[in-house]
Amino acid sequence: MLGHEPDAAAIARAIAARDERRGLLIAFEGPDGAGKTTQQRLLRTWLQSEGHEVVTSRWASSRLIKPLITSRARLRVLSAEEYSLLHAADFQHRLDTVVLPALWAGQTVLADRYLFTALARDAARGLELDWLLRAYAPLVWPDLVVYFALDAHDSRRRVVATRSPRFYQAGQDVTGLADPVASYAQFIDRVITDYENLAVIFQFVKVDASQPVYRLHQQVRALVQGAERRPWPDYSAEALTEWLQRHPHLVG
Repeated sequence: MLGHEPDAAAIARAIAARDERRGLLIAFEGPDGAGKTTQQRLLRTWLQSEGHEVVTSRWASSRLIKPLITSRARLRVLSAEEYSLLHAADFQHRLDTVVLPALWAGQTVLADRYLFTALARDAARGLELDWLLRAYAPLVWPDLVVYFALDAHDSRRRVVATRSPRFYQAGQDVTGLADPVASYAQFIDRVITDYENLAVIFQFVKVDASQPVYRLHQQVRALVQGAERRPWPDYSAEALTEWLQRHPHLVG
């Protein structure tokens, strides 16, 4: 009904009730070249064969924000703050239009990179963790974060085997190096250091990304089978409350 807005108590009840039958949010994190996309595809295929409905979400893929990121990146004029804020807008748009609707409907969401990609890459650009968390707030926390650990040498080797790193991917805005490969080698070392720190702070589940593809898939499958929900009322209530205020028809 026009003008009807659910009160805080009704929203809290809806979040608690839906938490019992919502889908899982699983994030794949790690440096470029670690095999995250391949493992996401393998896991999606397996989950679907087991009867699960699966939705995938890729980093910087919002139809609304991606064109702006692409055009600004092409000009190579982005400051570290603007780079981060544009990706935060992309993240929130996908959260609002893809991730939360799917979870609410009971679907499993596989995120090929999530919040922690921003925290690692933007921290490597010199931005403070507290600032970044505020830029990306409010947050829906994943139920499982699988961190595909790979050293800087192997990341560089895998990336340059197929393509030359792009300007911002190579961190040339930070290093000032003209050679994208040399810049990537330096920048990804910083990113991995930040990933390792985040893995401790946020309790990622760490896997060795240098393993053969199918062995790694078996390990990821076992992790997902054992995954438990992080209760929405404890971890993600603020984000869910804001989302339900925009979608009051979902509050019974």
